[in-house]
Amino acid sequence: MTNQTNNSDRYRKGLELAEAGRHQEALEHIQGHLRTVPEDAEALNDAGAILHCLGRSGEAIDHFIRAGSLKPDSGEILWNLSEAYIAVGEVEEAAQLFDNMERLGILSADILNRAADVFLNQNDKANAIEMLLRSLQISPEQNVLTPMVEVIRSKRPKIAFFCGGDGMTFLNEIVEFTERRFEVRVFEGQTEEELYELMRWSDISWFEWCTNLAVAASNKPKVCKNIIRLHRYEAYEQWPGQVNWSNIDVLVTVGNAITLETLKSQVHDIGNQTSIVAVPNGVNLRRFAFVDRRRGKNIAFLGNLRLVKNPAFVLQCMQKLHYVDPEYRLFFGGAFTDRVLEQYLRHMVGALGLAAVVFFDGWQADVNYWLGDKHYIVSTSICEGHPVGILESMACGLKPVVHNFLGAEQIFPSEFLFDIAEEFCEQILSDTYEPQRYRRFVEEKYSLKKQLSGINKVFTELEAQMDTELRQVGRDIGISVQSPVGVFGGRSVT
Repeated sequence: MTNQTNNSDRYRKGLELAEAGRHQEALEHIQGHLRTVPEDAEALNDAGAILHCLGRSGEAIDHFIRAGSLKPDSGEILWNLSEAYIAVGEVEEAAQLFDNMERLGILSADILNRAADVFLNQNDKANAIEMLLRSLQISPEQNVLTPMVEVIRSKRPKIAFFCGGDGMTFLNEIVEFTERRFEVRVFEGQTEEELYELMRWSDISWFEWCTNLAVAASNKPKVCKNIIRLHRYEAYEQWPGQVNWSNIDVLVTVGNAITLETLKSQVHDIGNQTSIVAVPNGVNLRRFAFVDRRRGKNIAFLGNLRLVKNPAFVLQCMQKLHYVDPEYRLFFGGAFTDRVLEQYLRHMVGALGLAAVVFFDGWQADVNYWLGDKHYIVSTSICEGHPVGILESMACGLKPVVHNFLGAEQIFPSEFLFDIAEEFCEQILSDTYEPQRYRRFVEEKYSLKKQLSGINKVFTELEAQMDTELRQVGRDIGISVQSPVGVFGGRSVT
């Protein structure tokens, strides 16, 4: 008891000395306490704070890390650790703490601005602009930061977007994200001459869909870094075989490994010609409102009605379910793209006795609203790359019931998959219904934030590569070529 009392007195005395500004003596007292009680998180944190005050921030970091392992949700420890990292210039490590700090409500514009300043002094424009943009999200009234962001943008690569194939649907949020970080133009021309002119303007050209524009661009003399994003269906078409892959720096795939295998069967040595990066599609969780709904009997089928979506199979599944429980309803949210298929589906609805329970609602401009009264999202596709419609529905809280297409197990847990109509019925009729879990699955694996982070990484790695190449050119011609360190001429962003 006496030892415990003495030790407690030693710790208390250390805190008093620290308050009086006698840091070295305070440290000796608290370290004496820690020799007896080495797992005291508060004492470790206090010792770290004193070490930081003494200018020994590297040692302080070790104490904060140990304290954080004992109290992982301590905002004070996280804050102290981030300050110590910034003090020693290990700002990337500090930035890795910011998500948790934001979750705990302690992330401030001030610390983000100071992190940006360190990144700028290290000539890391990519991370500097991320810090400033995040700071503006927290405190939008910081008018001084806007021109600073513009200066950084002007010193980064120029990016051009070219969209062929199925249009801008999957590109809009990527362009919006990129415009905040780089100077951006979107191709609006009609001719190959106009295409090549924009490529010459850009430092990085992004080709959405591996189709005609990507083919044309790849066969031009190389004037910039080139990226092609391939979704799924392009891998089954003629275009990949027409691309000059030696002129493509990065192939971004959104599909599962089956899509890549299919592509490689057409372009056997593609892995030797270009870098391949997988960035799955992401769901904008702010656009798709979660509803903690109760189990019900409305089933959604989301997507335009094409043969590859296999809508005839869902009618067979529905016929068996209707026999067991006639109260279930099936709603198709999508336009017909094939007149023959439309005639067949409407005919089978009647032939199977489903006219009162199957509804064709057409194309949906507001998917979030349309899903509002639904309880299940079903997919019977024979082939998918990375099905956004299912993930959007899961984000809203719908239970997924997914036909086991090739590669489905790489995207979804096996419990959400079915092979035959009887298994479809089992999943629908099961008592297991967990809306929060379906939402969490998307949050953790397939959020828009994750997707944009992956795409930003592609851009920043090309940016770093270009900086390296520029320096090499300088060495080759015997001059020093350097990007300016601290783009504000030493002016602090704080």
